[in-house]
Amino acid sequence: MKIDAYPAQEPHSEGMAAYHRHLMAMAEGLHGHEAQYGADPYQSIVVFPAEKPSGKVLLFFHGGGWTNGYKEWMAFMAPALNELGITFATAGYRLAPQHLFPVGLEDCTAALTWLSNNVGQLGGDPEQIFIGGHSAGGHYASLLSINEGKRDGRGLPALIRGCAPVSGVYYFGDDSGMAVRPRFLGAPELGAETSASPLLQLGDGTCPFLITYGENDFPHLIRQAGQMADALRQRGADVQTLVLPGCNHFTASYAAGEVGGIWPSRLDEWMSSVAG
Repeated sequence: MKIDAYPAQEPHSEGMAAYHRHLMAMAEGLHGHEAQYGADPYQSIVVFPAEKPSGKVLLFFHGGGWTNGYKEWMAFMAPALNELGITFATAGYRLAPQHLFPVGLEDCTAALTWLSNNVGQLGGDPEQIFIGGHSAGGHYASLLSINEGKRDGRGLPALIRGCAPVSGVYYFGDDSGMAVRPRFLGAPELGAETSASPLLQLGDGTCPFLITYGENDFPHLIRQAGQMADALRQRGADVQTLVLPGCNHFTASYAAGEVGGIWPSRLDEWMSSVAG
């Protein structure tokens, strides 16, 4: 889908505009199997099959502060992951301020369900689906993954083998370290901070996690990543962490698509260990 086919988003900041240009340039010329999992243009997914598939699948959600972003942003990751035999998919979701929590989370759930029903025709094994995301996308992926029982309660099959957030957000509230309250949470009186915080929604049956962040990432996200890893381990979850040397919040995203890079290689090894 062409970017201009989407409804308008919130204006990009200077940094976000540069990030957008860089991602789109890296994805130029890449084509996958695109489909709609809902009626809205943002409710779309694109799958990039590996030439020699291992069966492993990664569904990755874009960032953008819950108000910006496109699935096309993450397409640049496909070559690095396909080279490792991983079937790669990236999905969009409806954005704030037009759509408030939990709409975006529900869209991510629907995208995952679509993928589980269709990836077998595209070289992937529906029993080897891992999910991840960058920044806001890492938040949604984590919230989907934290509790087997709660995922079943949402009508989602227990099919997430593991979660691999990059520079994710795990907690909202007065001491979260965020300078501005995210708009996707809606009005404060709605009280969405608790239900939207993966760190506050942990339960038993949590899937394995590979938590990644940049060495020079936003300080509050580095702190939150440590808190999330500790809390998951206390619940008995299998957790690994990865710090990307020299990377900030944006370049950590770029590193996720680096052919032969540290993150794709570590991801592939982690997936294999989880899949047994």
